[in-house]
Amino acid sequence: MAKVVRITEDDLYFDNDKKLSSTHERECCEMHYLSFEDLTLEDFEGLEFDLESNFFERIEDYGIALLPIVGHPVRIPGYGWNNGYYSSQLDLVLLDTHNEIIKAFDVSECQDIEDNS
Repeated sequence: MAKVVRITEDDLYFDNDKKLSSTHERECCEMHYLSFEDLTLEDFEGLEFDLESNFFERIEDYGIALLPIVGHPVRIPGYGWNNGYYSSQLDLVLLDTHNEIIKAFDVSECQDIEDNS
């Protein structure tokens, strides 16, 4: 079980030295990401997550919801923009202390995409 102990604009850090982030191989004229910046530690107060099991659910055209073992889900929005030419691929990644990917999940459908074409 893991608790969130730190939040940055791009990452959630857990007390078991794991980190949750999103990744996208960016080209020019586009961006796709999960936004952690509006979350606070209070949003995660009293919540524990089993990062080895089903710890999130996809919310099409919005983002994801982190699912604690007990308690309320915490929603994380996903955003994207491009000109329609580039990929909208977006992955949720669980990383270890060396920033090596432990698990990656395709969450491409879990973002509000603005078409700039």
